[in-house]
Amino acid sequence: MLCTSLRRTQERAVTVDWQQAALYLWPISIALAIGISGWWLLMALTRRLKDRDYRRARIARVISRPLAFALPLLLLIPALEATPLHEHRLEQALRLLHIGVTGCVIWLLVRAVAAGEQAILRDHPMEVSDNLEARRIQTQTRVLSRVLMGAIILVGVSLILLTFPMVRQIGTALLASAGIIGLVAGIAAKPVFGNLIAGLQIALTQPIRLDDVVIVEGEWGRVEEINSSYVVVRIWDARRMVVPLTWFIEHPFQNWTRRSADLLGTAFLWLDYTAPIPAIRAELERICNGEALWDGQVCVTQVTETSEHTLQVRLLVSARNSGDAFDLRCIVRERMLDFLAREHPQSLPRTRAELNQEATPTRRARSQPAEDVRSPGAEDGEPAVLPDPGDASR
Repeated sequence: MLCTSLRRTQERAVTVDWQQAALYLWPISIALAIGISGWWLLMALTRRLKDRDYRRARIARVISRPLAFALPLLLLIPALEATPLHEHRLEQALRLLHIGVTGCVIWLLVRAVAAGEQAILRDHPMEVSDNLEARRIQTQTRVLSRVLMGAIILVGVSLILLTFPMVRQIGTALLASAGIIGLVAGIAAKPVFGNLIAGLQIALTQPIRLDDVVIVEGEWGRVEEINSSYVVVRIWDARRMVVPLTWFIEHPFQNWTRRSADLLGTAFLWLDYTAPIPAIRAELERICNGEALWDGQVCVTQVTETSEHTLQVRLLVSARNSGDAFDLRCIVRERMLDFLAREHPQSLPRTRAELNQEATPTRRARSQPAEDVRSPGAEDGEPAVLPDPGDASR
């Protein structure tokens, strides 16, 4: 009799436990089944559109991956609320789900900004001869997109931290002493905010752009990369110079492609005074007309300086960009020197020296007494002594 009652009690307890578990399993299982199915479909869509390059495919790739992870989390929120879970545990579980959804939203927004940046860069390529407008748009797009991504991440992390009561209490305490904390934070974060403001200034005013030719600290190079805190300059010998953004705001520098990519190049020659300037001018025109690097704009020969031994001749040519201008200068200098050495060797600088033969000695005149060659005394104020005419008659 006692065993029978115990068995019935155990069966009743097992029945009650299964009924209690069903209240948790059914909502969570349905949510997970739908969420995982949606995740699998979205990831399969992402893989299928991986190599597609039209607009709708790019938009779907941006949205599908964050949405695939956010969908199960969104379905679990009402599923957990439908269960008889304890209030404290339910609050903790919902907080974790909200943090996950917030992270997915941040991820989606960052991907959307990056996709917009890539679309703008794709529509304005720099691989053209006159890429001034494209470099301007690409510089603004890159800098502003990085600033926007940083702002999205900062706001998202702040929202996640504010979901914790302890963090809210710390925030309230910090606001109570906002003056001192703001001053200390401002001093500590001066480099960060300085670079942020400098990045916005560069994006809006554009003293430099991507692929600009600049002279920084005496080094010639091109702007290869503009980040949120520094600029990478690719120097002509393949070195990289990393320069803080604030440096370009606070220091003067040379920008050879500020208005246009075309540039004037000069080659200086020091020649003898007998150099035939008309022939040099004609040869420079012949060199430019036969060279593809010349853009057909400027081809000038001028005598710009003279010294006691040589004269300075400036050969001024123009090219489409700074790289072509440098190569054209070297070509003009080499070919002009070859022309002068071959056709007019006397025009190259020479040092002249004249040797005078010693004059044939002549018969010396009889030296006169010292008193005969002396001044009559007019210089020192003494009266001149004239000879007495009477002495001659004697």
